[in-house]
Formats: sequence, structure tokens, C-alpha cells
Amino acid sequence: MLSFRELKGAAVEDHLDDLAQLRITVFRDWPYLYDGDLEYERGYMARYKDAPGAILVGAFDGDRLVGAATGSPMEDHADDFAKPFAGTGCDLTDIFYCAESVLLPEYRGQGAGHAFFDRREAHARALGRKYAAFCGVVRREDHPARPSDYRPLDGFWRKRGYAPLEGVVARFRWKDIGDEDQTEKPLQFWIRKL
Repeated sequence: MLSFRELKGAAVEDHLDDLAQLRITVFRDWPYLYDGDLEYERGYMARYKDAPGAILVGAFDGDRLVGAATGSPMEDHADDFAKPFAGTGCDLTDIFYCAESVLLPEYRGQGAGHAFFDRREAHARALGRKYAAFCGVVRREDHPARPSDYRPLDGFWRKRGYAPLEGVVARFRWKDIGDEDQTEKPLQFWIRKL
């Protein structure tokens, strides 16, 4: 049975290696195919330690961290997302960004996805946010690494009230497994009113 805890301050510090490894492990799979770096991931997760308005939810099997979800006010990501949101009529200060949800495969299907969104959305409402948003990588349908049994999460996201925000696409670079260099990937934004 999974339990969920908000991690802050020293609790984040205590789990930095586990959090970093979780991101590397989960994002290595389709559709991200991320060839991660432990040092980069430690630094990335450490920024949630004391960030005002941020949340980091850990999923635990006993004392073992098996999943995590993060979020923070969208304006904390203005450098990355201001341009895609320009002209949408959505003010960044009204949006809470649900950054990532990662869960080891053997723990999927036990309600963690809902728990992660429930906690982040409640946190966003407590901050007075009007919207919650996230983005997901877009890959070609005929990509050679796409598993034949892959099921996108679109149905789950729609049931939670999210919909793609037309034309709002972020672009990030990372190195895919087996590649020598980083390449740019499009990430489609999804949004819902809180």
C-alpha cells in the first residue's frame, strides 16, 4: 500500500539521490527516452527544498521512495514558459505548474496518479491559483522506439478535467538514449480551471 508525504527542507535533502534516480529511471522509458545525469538531477530536485510556493509529493512503499510529483507557481518558470503562453489570455501568476509525476512501473495502477494531482491541485488552490497546467512530450506516431502496446495518458488527463491548450508548446533540449547530442523536443501544455 502506497503512502504519500509532502517533502520539504531536510526531507528533500535526505531523499535527493532517490529523487534524482527516480527521474532518470522513469524518464528513460517512452515517450521521454531521457539519457539522464545524476548530478544534474540532484541539482534540479534540490530546488524544491525551500522554494516558496513549491510542492514535492513523495510516494512511499514503507520507507522506500517509489514515486514523486512536483509543482510550483508558473512565474517561477517564466524564462521557459512566458513565450508559449503569450497571447493566450492566461496570466502566469494565475497558473500553478505541475512539473512532473514519476512512479516506478510496478506501482502504477494503484491510484498514485490521482493522489499526485489531488495534492498539487489542493496546494494550487491554497495559493489562490485559478488554473493548473502541465506539459507532456510529443513524439511522432511512427517513432522507432514507440512500444507497440503504448497507451498515452490523454484519457486519464481528460478525466481529471485537463485539455490541451491549443498552440501552447514548450521546447526543451535533452539527450535521447543512444544519441550523442541533445535535440529539441516539443512539449504540449494541458490546462484545467481549478
